[in-house]
Amino acid sequence: MSALAPTAPGWLPAARALAQRPAAAARLPFAVAGRIVGSVAEGVLDEIIAMPPENMPVMLSKREHYGVAGWHLDSAAGDASAALALLADALRRAGRCGPWRDEQLAVCSAAGERIGTVERGAVRVLGIATRAVHLVAIAPDGRMWVQQRAFDKPTHPGRWDTLMGGMVSAADTLDTALERETWEEAGLRIAALQDVVHGGHVDFARPSDDGEGAGYMVERIDWFHATVPEGLAPENQDGEVERFELLAAAQVHARLARCDFTPEAALVLAGFYWPQK
Repeated sequence: MSALAPTAPGWLPAARALAQRPAAAARLPFAVAGRIVGSVAEGVLDEIIAMPPENMPVMLSKREHYGVAGWHLDSAAGDASAALALLADALRRAGRCGPWRDEQLAVCSAAGERIGTVERGAVRVLGIATRAVHLVAIAPDGRMWVQQRAFDKPTHPGRWDTLMGGMVSAADTLDTALERETWEEAGLRIAALQDVVHGGHVDFARPSDDGEGAGYMVERIDWFHATVPEGLAPENQDGEVERFELLAAAQVHARLARCDFTPEAALVLAGFYWPQK
């Protein structure tokens, strides 16, 4: 670990508060195959239920569940993923979807039971919980590798980030997501890094701009830290990184104070430099 600053910085309490905020407007529970998996803003699915295809009104309904009104998506022939795909497509056609990624994320109940998968662009509008990984990378001399996000990224373009940050897809475990994203974003193999350690996690629950402001982000970020050996340097493979820089701790702290980092990276780096006791 890098040398710690003596006290947590003044910007940190506000950043943590922004990561945990209630929805700006009322949201209803969203259930798939009888199990609650997320939440939706009032009015959004009322728009969707009136749209073609004709089977959507049959599969999607508003009714009470244990005395609480909510939206329910029934899975045709027991295939929750197929039903979710139809709903995601309808949200996209209605302009109520986030950026479409052609990437499937797991949909789980509160108990962690996997119900199915859904297009990544629909998760925020449906309030579905997601998981992500970040890697804090340190050079042998103690400086930190950071990346500037590409300027065409759909979220936080041009902002600064940890060496790597990415979603855990439906096909991933935490370890495979760490390996895949580290290669795609930084061109580094996990096996080539030293002292790869799980550092902790950061939780987000806050409003999202997805779906014309109808989204809600619920996400757990597991972060790791490692040493990049002398002679190795990151090189982006997927076009999602503008550039990498190697910064001293004081330079990282200054950029954090200026809010140059994404909100997610800022709290991951806070966990690295100023761990909560």
